Amino acid sequence: MEGAAVAAAGGGATPSSLPCNIALTAGLAVLAAAWLLASIRRRNTNAIAGGRGAGGRLPPGSRGLPFLGETLQFFAQSPSLELHGFFKRRMDRYGPVFRTNIVGEDLIVSLDPEVNNFVFQQEGRLFQLWYPYSVMRIFGIPTIATTLGPLHRLMRSLVLRFLGPEALRQSVLHEVQKTAEAALLSWLDQPSIECKEALSSMIFSVTAKKIISYDSETSDGMMWKHYDTFFGNLITFPLCIPGTAFHKCMQGRKNVMKMLKELFDERRGKTARRPAESIDFIDVLLEELKQEKPALSESTALELIFLLLFASFETIASATTAVLTFLTDNPEALQELTEEHDYIQKRRADRSSKITWEEYKSMKFTSHVIHEALRLANVAPGMFRTATEDVHIKGFAIPKGSKIMVCSASVHLNPAVYKDPNIFNPWRWKDTAEPAGGGSKDFMAFGGGVRLCVGSDFAKLHMAVFLHCLVTKYRWKAIKGGKMTLSPGLRFPEGFRIQLLPKA
Repeated sequence: MEGAAVAAAGGGATPSSLPCNIALTAGLAVLAAAWLLASIRRRNTNAIAGGRGAGGRLPPGSRGLPFLGETLQFFAQSPSLELHGFFKRRMDRYGPVFRTNIVGEDLIVSLDPEVNNFVFQQEGRLFQLWYPYSVMRIFGIPTIATTLGPLHRLMRSLVLRFLGPEALRQSVLHEVQKTAEAALLSWLDQPSIECKEALSSMIFSVTAKKIISYDSETSDGMMWKHYDTFFGNLITFPLCIPGTAFHKCMQGRKNVMKMLKELFDERRGKTARRPAESIDFIDVLLEELKQEKPALSESTALELIFLLLFASFETIASATTAVLTFLTDNPEALQELTEEHDYIQKRRADRSSKITWEEYKSMKFTSHVIHEALRLANVAPGMFRTATEDVHIKGFAIPKGSKIMVCSASVHLNPAVYKDPNIFNPWRWKDTAEPAGGGSKDFMAFGGGVRLCVGSDFAKLHMAVFLHCLVTKYRWKAIKGGKMTLSPGLRFPEGFRIQLLPKA
């Protein structure tokens, strides 16, 4: 969830009735005012503007150009999955901990594994979660990604009722299998399909069913279309004026929130209690809101639903598309993965029976493939924190109030941990313990510390079950695209189109 937020930051809004030139002037004025206010604030707080911090040396770096900082370099597209040029150039010049300014925010960026791990382990004591205002505006204030203390624990426990290990074992496993089988069958008659787009729609139908009882077969598809508009324009320069991609992004969010509010109100107006097997996440939230002193508000509940739906389908679709791309280019890995799933199927008395929990847990090489793809694909490029106290680490002073971006890519591409780190090699995980609980100081695809992604187990299960359904019945041929870049998060600039064929 955290990684999805880094791509969207900055920008102000202008009434849509303004002529284009006035809107542009107003937009620039908003940016100028924001930069000026930020500058004044930095002079009056323990910001990271330069010099020496309390008792130590501030990290080196540059704030870049007035107004823009180094935002354009940060959002520039990298031609490969190697460490993004923005980070690489500054690490070569300043070292693994440096200062910058992105979308009007002074930041300390850490590409140092020890510093990254320290920040995560000290959350709640020396650091706490933080996001730029514009990111908070997009994903809601507050949500599970931004709340602190008891409210965060409550929201996390509510989510785990539907996406936690017990729910995965009891119902989600077979729901994912059913949806994957239906989706693959529908792809078979098409000359080609766009992988990420098709996977996003497939995953959305699973998570939306659990969260809001969404039925993809009877729905008009408008909620999915609005979400698609939201994300399709998210990773753009964050200037929210009519005509810009970012404005389309915010309109997509507005439309989704309107539909969720209508659904919420409709469900609340019903007096009859829904059957236990039909209870979804909205029902659970409504029960919480009926408490004498509810721990969350209706707006918080709606923002949570919005974020869960988005984070689930977008990040899993990107990661699964990356897996298919890597397997397409690595026939040896594809062969071993296929053999693993064929063996699981052959052991069944009925080869068409449902996947069991024990079978899922036995997919060892599949798990290696998934972890290796997540390591390289850098789905979560950066995670934000703020220092709640003056901190001293590795010779640097991080003053209270400093904003920190933890970059996981440098950890995943560390040659001291991963030999030939830029090469897709799932066999490396046979000799390397996969991170318990989904994260470690050397593997941060799902974040770290107390903020480890609540949906990490669901994401891995979804990818593994989809791959099982795919390789036991089908094969595929790459038609177009497949190139992966970073901008700074994972992108498929040419898409990835495949043709699905029956297995020979």
